[in-house]
Amino acid sequence: MHALTANQPLPALVVITGNEPLLVLEAGDALRERAREEGFTEQHRFVMDARSDWQAALSSGSSGSLFGDRQMVEISLPGGKPGKAGASAIEALASQCAGQLAGDVLTVVKLPGLDRTTRETTWARALFQGGMVIELRDISRAELPDWIAQRLALQQQHMKPESLQWLADRVEGNLLAAHQEILKLGLLHQPGEVTIEQCQAAVLNVARYDVFALRDAMLDGDARRMLNVLWGLKAEGEAPPLVLWAMGEEIRTLDRISQAVRRGQPMAAAMKAQRLFGVREQRARAALNRVSAARWQRAVTHAHEVDRIIKGLSVTGRLTDAWHELARLGMSIAASRSG
Repeated sequence: MHALTANQPLPALVVITGNEPLLVLEAGDALRERAREEGFTEQHRFVMDARSDWQAALSSGSSGSLFGDRQMVEISLPGGKPGKAGASAIEALASQCAGQLAGDVLTVVKLPGLDRTTRETTWARALFQGGMVIELRDISRAELPDWIAQRLALQQQHMKPESLQWLADRVEGNLLAAHQEILKLGLLHQPGEVTIEQCQAAVLNVARYDVFALRDAMLDGDARRMLNVLWGLKAEGEAPPLVLWAMGEEIRTLDRISQAVRRGQPMAAAMKAQRLFGVREQRARAALNRVSAARWQRAVTHAHEVDRIIKGLSVTGRLTDAWHELARLGMSIAASRSG
C-alpha cells in the first residue's frame, strides 16, 4: 500500500483496491477532497463492466473542460472483470499515465480486492505498475478491537479492553455498521471513557456472520468465537447444509494433508496439492500442528454423521438437533490441544 502524503504531487493515475466498502469509500473521499483542493473541480464517474463502453469513459477527460477546470475521472469496476475491450483500454491508460503527474486530468480506478490469478493478468499488472496503488486490506477479527479504539480516539473517547471485545463481537464482519455505531457513541456520550453499560445500551447487534468466519475460528482454536458465529448463523436463518459444507470441506482437506504428511510427503507439497496458499495455508499449518491426525479422521466421520442428521436420519450416539451436532463438530477441532 502506498500512502499519498500531503506534500506529494498527485500522480496521473491512482488505483484504489479493497473489499471493505467503508475503507474504499473513505479512501475515495480523501482523494476526492485532495483533488478539489488542487483544482480538480470537474468530476466524471463511471461504473464499468465487460459490456461497458470503455473508450467513452477513458476519453471523457481528453476533450478538456468547457471552463478550463482540471478534471477527475473516477472509474469503478465492482466485478473486477473488465472484459477484452476493457483490458485493452486499461493497458493503454496505464501506459499513458506511467510515471506521469496529474496534469489537467486525474484518473482514479477503483477495484475490489483481486485474487492471485486476476492480479497476474496483463491488464492488472499494467494498472498496478502504471499508477499509484492504494491497497486496502480487510480488518481481521483480531485487529478489530484496536481499530475500534483508534476510531474512538478520533472523537476523544476510549473504552476498556473488555468493552472493546464486546463491541467487536457485535459488529464483526460489518465495518460500515461498526463505523456508524462508533459515531453514535460520539453523539450520545461526552469525551472520555464509554462504559460497557453505555455501549450495550447504544449498540445494535449488527454482526454479519458468515460460514468462512466460522471455519477460520474453528481452525484458529478460538472455541468461544466459533460458537458465537455458529449461533449467530442459526439466528440469521442460515441453512445447516451450507454451514456443514464450510466446516466439512476444511476438515476433509486438512485430514488429507495430515495423512499425506504421515506417509512422508513434505508439508509444503501437501499444502500445494490441496491448493492452500497465503493466509489460508498459515492457518492450516497452525491447525495441523495443534490437532492430531486421529482427531481429523474422527472429525471426518462426525461430519458425515451430521449430514445424515440434517437429512432427518438418526445416528447412534449423536444428538437429533443438527445445530448442536455442528457445535460439537466445531468444538472437536477448536478445543483440541493434543488430539
